[in-house]
Amino acid sequence: MVNYGFVIDNRKCIGCHACTIACKSEHDIPIGVNRTHVKYIEKGEYPDVTREFSVHRCNHCEDAPCTTICPTTALFTREDGIVDFDDERCIGCKSCMQACPYDALYIDPNKGTAAKCNYCAHRIEESYEPSCVIVCPTEAIISGDLDDPNSSISGYVRDHVTTVRKPESGAKPNVFYIEASEEMLDPHATERDGAYLWTDQAAGVGHFAKYAEERAGAADTNSMIVQLALEKKARAAAPRDKAIIRDVMAKLDDEAGRAKRSYDQPSKGILWGWEVSAYIWTKAIASGTYIVAMLAMLSGQVEMTDELWWSTLGIGLGFLAVTGILLVVDLDRPERFLYVLLRPNWDSWLVKGAYVLAGYGAVLAASAAVLYMGLDRSLLTYLAYAGIPLAALTGVYTAWLFQQAKGRSWSDDGMLPLKFLIETMVVGAAVFIPMVLREPIAVVAGLVLLAAAWLHGKRVVMEPQMETLH
Repeated sequence: MVNYGFVIDNRKCIGCHACTIACKSEHDIPIGVNRTHVKYIEKGEYPDVTREFSVHRCNHCEDAPCTTICPTTALFTREDGIVDFDDERCIGCKSCMQACPYDALYIDPNKGTAAKCNYCAHRIEESYEPSCVIVCPTEAIISGDLDDPNSSISGYVRDHVTTVRKPESGAKPNVFYIEASEEMLDPHATERDGAYLWTDQAAGVGHFAKYAEERAGAADTNSMIVQLALEKKARAAAPRDKAIIRDVMAKLDDEAGRAKRSYDQPSKGILWGWEVSAYIWTKAIASGTYIVAMLAMLSGQVEMTDELWWSTLGIGLGFLAVTGILLVVDLDRPERFLYVLLRPNWDSWLVKGAYVLAGYGAVLAASAAVLYMGLDRSLLTYLAYAGIPLAALTGVYTAWLFQQAKGRSWSDDGMLPLKFLIETMVVGAAVFIPMVLREPIAVVAGLVLLAAAWLHGKRVVMEPQMETLH
């Protein structure tokens, strides 16, 4: 079988961006996003300064985490090793972007679907090489079959010491680098400080690329005004201001010699925003309240009156409905949300979670039907035996989804499911106990716990997304 990959020869790359432009032209890629980009870093201290270039793109991994997490198999690995995508199946959930350790995916602002380098599969099928390979003036990009011992790319891998980006991810990337420094390959070796070329584009990149064109000149104009103002101030500076300038210069001297990122594609920012942190909170209320209520009933701690039953089920069904709405709202193609159920990838916890939500909702609806129709109350106990594990899975499954996001630090936290379960129980207690006690102090304590859970959930969702991936 064929196994396509790339070798990037950093000895030859001159940072000309021909590969980026060829890729954008070949695939008609919109402004603000790239399938291939070139990163620059600078090292040393004047006059012994060096600049290094490196081409970054999809690594066509053998164990691609983006294909595992994708709920609709819109991303898939072909028999020839190319990781390709089908934008007709994509729902714009952005899970693949969270799973990719190499930040290689983006949301097409015109289609609302995920896209990335697909090795110019349409060219490969006609026996042509990818457009970036053809256009590279120094032949720094080598493509071909890694499993063919007679291919040029196999010779490069065999005859040179090669490295890959983030081998610890376990993705088994098929893009190999010759003489790429650790500072280039490690995203944490250089700071994304907002002071290097083109970083101000971040106002309209990635998920928000549709705003890039209308805001293209804003960042440059503002930067120019600030720079002119500072230069004018420095010429006629008071002694105090000159001291500040000297402090800044001293800081720059301290940083001299450290590797510095001088050109890179802008960060895509927060992909899963308030909608995701909100739905984690709402489903914790929906599931936690029921779990606490049922455990209290089965242990004989609380007698479930009709009023308490209706309150518990009403909260469960109401917040579960809000959870579903938030899940759909977060999609870039919300009209395709049923693809999760109709075209499922059973490896994805988005799919498993959708069926868990449906099962838990069915238990709540059946319990409400028993009450409404005045049927035997023992049926509610039997439903509880099914409802408790389903409610627990409702509260926890997002932790397993996060762990599939190999590009983020969520995947390193083995205790995340337990943390989600504990938080679900705490949130449930914060809602159910005030319902039983009906005392002001219990209500206030419950509200405080709910607010704390909201803020904690927001931090858990947001902070890992601020980490640089390339």
